[in-house]
Amino acid sequence: MSSSTPTSAESTKEPQTKSRGRLRVFLGYAPGVGKTFGLMEDAQHLKRLGKDVVIGYFEPHGRKDTIAKTAGLEMVPTRKINYRDVAFQEMDTDAIIRRHPAICVVDELAHTNVPGSERAKRWEDVQALLDSGIDVITNMNIQHLESLNDHIFNITGVRVRETVPDWFVKSADEVVMVDATTGALLNRLKRGDIYALEKAQQAMENFFKESTLAALRELALRQTAHELEFREIAEKPKLAEGLSAAAPGREKEVRDRILIYVTAAPSTAVLIRRGRRMADYLGADCFAVCVSSHRGGRRWANQDIEGIQKHLNFARNLHIESRTLEGDDPAETIVDFARRNQVTQILVGRPKKRGFLSRFLFTDLVLRIVRKAKDIRVIIVAQRRRES
Repeated sequence: MSSSTPTSAESTKEPQTKSRGRLRVFLGYAPGVGKTFGLMEDAQHLKRLGKDVVIGYFEPHGRKDTIAKTAGLEMVPTRKINYRDVAFQEMDTDAIIRRHPAICVVDELAHTNVPGSERAKRWEDVQALLDSGIDVITNMNIQHLESLNDHIFNITGVRVRETVPDWFVKSADEVVMVDATTGALLNRLKRGDIYALEKAQQAMENFFKESTLAALRELALRQTAHELEFREIAEKPKLAEGLSAAAPGREKEVRDRILIYVTAAPSTAVLIRRGRRMADYLGADCFAVCVSSHRGGRRWANQDIEGIQKHLNFARNLHIESRTLEGDDPAETIVDFARRNQVTQILVGRPKKRGFLSRFLFTDLVLRIVRKAKDIRVIIVAQRRRES
């Protein structure tokens, strides 16, 4: 990881023999900090070094300085897809794979592809390029990181719909923080360097408030520091193995394990993101677990099945191991699973509004989990007041 202009991506092997490509992500905290400009500067640097570089997708946003940085770089033509009588331009992933450059530059990683595309998300297109042995340089803003979705909503009041899974960013070989002070960014906005002047004024009254930008910048800096720490730890497994071998009698360090209790409640999505983020910071294993109860001869209602399956699929997409357990007593079933799997923390959600009976049953469930799991930390996560 680096906070300065990165060196070139290594592409020393021929495409025919190369394994998975290397991924570099330029991370910013707001539009206009210079992510795309940084991508194109990097591409020009690589070209000067004699590397085979192409631009797979480029979003100019009408910014002349950035557009000028693409001069002389090969661009793979986009693919036109018609949707509801409108023609959209999407990155032509198959054409890039056929061209098979050493390095491909891809703008706007968090983009959602138009229906009719082979893949739903651009990060999935990037994954296909990497799997074919092509190095990729791409960019995104901190607000598009999936586990931060609720945190970003509470900072900005805007629910970000286009997200990138944390595991994908963690798979990057390098994450580069593209930083600018909030004052410098606001000056660029006022000059019309980011948006047209009429749109800039509206932006300063909403997303580009100084307090919002400051909070996002701090979040991006913290995330970058976390990514650095994550990579430093990942690079030292042999050292850890050596220490264990040198002291065989030494008691093995206890690894955190987190269990997320999944229900049909909409607030479960918040719980899953919280659990994923906790697991990343703690270096912990993570489970998403629901309980199918036969009590009273009845299982889930149809709407509950849909809600639970939606949440379990969401957890799987974040690389959280999911389980469906059978048991008449959810509290006993959850705690029994936790003990058998050495779980150290259980996360349960508290919905915002409930009727008296539902609230009583929920409270009763949590109390029973706490009483049964005396040796396990139980965390009750409440929804924030702001509605999405």
